[in-house]
Amino acid sequence: MMKKPTRASAVINRYPAWKYVVLVVTLVVMTLSALPSWYGEDAAIDIHWSHAKDAQSTERYLESQGISVKAINQQGDQTQIVLTDPNSQFTAQAALTKWIGPDDSLALSQQPAAPSWLLNMGFGPMSLGLDLRGGVQFLLDVDMAPVMNAQQQAVMQSLRSTVRGVRAQAQHDHSVTTSALTDAQRQQVIEVVKKDYPGWQWRNHVDGLALSMKPEEQEQLTRLTVIQNLQILRSRIEELGITEAVVQRQGTNRIRIELPGVQDPVAAKKVIGATTSLAFYEVNQGEPVQGKTLPFNQGGTVSVKRLPVLTGEHIIDARAGLDEMSQPQVNIVLDAAGGRIMSDFTRNKIGYPMATAFSEYRQDAAGRSVVDTEVISVATIQSQLGSRFVITGSGSMAEAQQLALLLRAGSLTAPVVIVEERTIGPTLGAENIENGFQALAVGMGATLLFMALWYRRLGWVANVALVANLVTLFGLMALLPGAVLTLPGIAGLVLTVGMAVDTNVLIFERIRDMIRQGHSLARAIHLGFDRALTTIWDANLTTMITALVLYSIGNGPIQGFALTLGLGLMTSLFTGVFLSRALINLVWGQDTRRKVTI
Repeated sequence: MMKKPTRASAVINRYPAWKYVVLVVTLVVMTLSALPSWYGEDAAIDIHWSHAKDAQSTERYLESQGISVKAINQQGDQTQIVLTDPNSQFTAQAALTKWIGPDDSLALSQQPAAPSWLLNMGFGPMSLGLDLRGGVQFLLDVDMAPVMNAQQQAVMQSLRSTVRGVRAQAQHDHSVTTSALTDAQRQQVIEVVKKDYPGWQWRNHVDGLALSMKPEEQEQLTRLTVIQNLQILRSRIEELGITEAVVQRQGTNRIRIELPGVQDPVAAKKVIGATTSLAFYEVNQGEPVQGKTLPFNQGGTVSVKRLPVLTGEHIIDARAGLDEMSQPQVNIVLDAAGGRIMSDFTRNKIGYPMATAFSEYRQDAAGRSVVDTEVISVATIQSQLGSRFVITGSGSMAEAQQLALLLRAGSLTAPVVIVEERTIGPTLGAENIENGFQALAVGMGATLLFMALWYRRLGWVANVALVANLVTLFGLMALLPGAVLTLPGIAGLVLTVGMAVDTNVLIFERIRDMIRQGHSLARAIHLGFDRALTTIWDANLTTMITALVLYSIGNGPIQGFALTLGLGLMTSLFTGVFLSRALINLVWGQDTRRKVTI
């Protein structure tokens, strides 16, 4: 009596229809996502007009300068000029700089060259790193001295207001020493430090006390300050419209910033390196008792109280605009706490003047951070203010917009100094792309040839899977936000080719072993995939762990390599196992011949 086929043998090497649907849809979507990267990008110039001009006049002017324009896109006061020749971008920039008005601004940019129907579907080219696209890199040093000084001044102010008769003096090492103390005063000082400043320590100093911040508290304060500066710098860069920037901590108190695609770093440098803030002061009336004198930007000086009523840390929004006389102004929005402070202060100060002071840090000739503060406006309080009000006297419209941008993006907790600046031109980036992809093409070509000759028919399946793997990887990198291709990332692509082929080699060798043991081709395929899968998972999992570790603790080029490697491992599993199995099932999945040569 003939033995009935088992259920397992009945479904051998057969995928359900939904798996083929998933496979086809995934490959189609990834191909469409990868296509814009094939077309590349066109050089473009973005212009922000104070008074919009028509696109035709702009095009005629550039053509008169011998610059060919591919397209001009205009929306309101924003104009984007797409150039035919990417090498004419700097020439066009120089020509337009002479042509636009003093309140207009322009910036270099890149525009996807893919067809509009592809872009309208939501697909775009993958993001390129600094070494491939060109751009600028800054290394910033976070100056902790003003932060330490602020802590020092807070302790001194607290002691003077709490302990009667004590005199506190600031020292160069950010410590605080007191004058001679009685036993009662000494105990009071210690109680104040314990209660309000637990991160500070004290020791005897002559007949008084010396107060200093604990080392671990200094480390914690430095870490928190750098982290907050990182967040603020990211906000500022987003305000500039640069979406592919890298902002990372480097060492104890340094920050590294990469701005791909930015070939004119002057505007970015002004915004990134600026440490600005506003402060609102009550103006002294008559003879000042306690106060300070600040320079007035319109000439002379202004005497104000020593401590501000409100500082810029309470500003949550700032927008430049024009008043009734068409003069630039900045509309300020405060948070709830700032609104209450301003409301409480102005309630009883109607008819009194209030000064708005603008502060900015700079570096002097000796490398020290120096703060420049000047009063930009003195206005009489006409009514009780709340969370919304305006300030004037910020200069031109461009200066008002710059001030609003800085205030909106946040005031840096500590001033930063740009200690290193590197610019990589687009020509060098293009050369890196060409050399990197030549290496990828050579490696892939040799691999395709080897697989086709060594594994013959199954080798062609591996080659189809390998090509699909690269297409899927490019499409995935273009889809994922934050995924950036760098020069080390291209090295990761070359390594991914080897990893993808390794998956097929393991499977094909298992299939050969099963055929040598006397199994039919269909059975050998089933057992080969089944027994190779554990080894494949183990190999890819250990490599994925390495990629995750590199990405988490590395920075810049290391992260670019780790990202490409990690994504390549996932696409290799998808194409090397899923796609290869689907193709082999369709062609040889039901072949019952034995001792077949593959």
